[in-house]
Amino acid sequence: MLSTKFVKIGLLSRCAAISRMQSSLMLSTNLMRFSTSNILNDRQYTEKHEWIEVKDNVGTVGISHYAQDALGDVVYAELPTVGTEVKVKDECGALESVKAASELYSPVSGKVVDVNSSLETRPALINQSCYNDGWLFKLQLSSPDELTNLMTEEQYTEFLKKNHS
Repeated sequence: MLSTKFVKIGLLSRCAAISRMQSSLMLSTNLMRFSTSNILNDRQYTEKHEWIEVKDNVGTVGISHYAQDALGDVVYAELPTVGTEVKVKDECGALESVKAASELYSPVSGKVVDVNSSLETRPALINQSCYNDGWLFKLQLSSPDELTNLMTEEQYTEFLKKNHS
C-alpha cells in the first residue's frame, strides 16, 4: 500500500513538471509570435494620419483608424495612377465620405507601383479594414531615409492624445 502512494505521488509530480514545461514552452512560443508579428507589421505614421508599412523597399500606404473614423463612411476613393512619381507630403489623391472630403498625402517619395482596385467598387473597405483590406496604394521608395521622419505607433498614439483629445 505504501509503495502505491509513492508511485502515484511520483507520477503526479512528473505530470506537474511536464505541465510547467509545456506552459513555459507555450509562453515562449507566444512571445516569439508576438515579437515577429510586431516586426512584420511595423507601421509608421504621418501627422496627416497616413500610415506606411515597408517590405523590400515597397511601402503600402493607408489611413489610420483615427482618420477613417473622423471621415465617417467613405463613399469614394481617388487614388494616384500607377507610374506616378510623388514626393514626400505631395497631395496624391482624395477620399470622400458622407461627412467630408479629405486629401491624401504621400508619406515618402517614390513611384506608385500598385493601387487597391477593390476600393473602386467597395470604398467602405477603408472603414472596415483600414490596416489590411482597405490599404490605398503602394510605392517603390526612392528615398528610404525619409522614413526616419515618420512616427512609430507609440509616437502616433501620443500625437493623437496631445492634438486630438
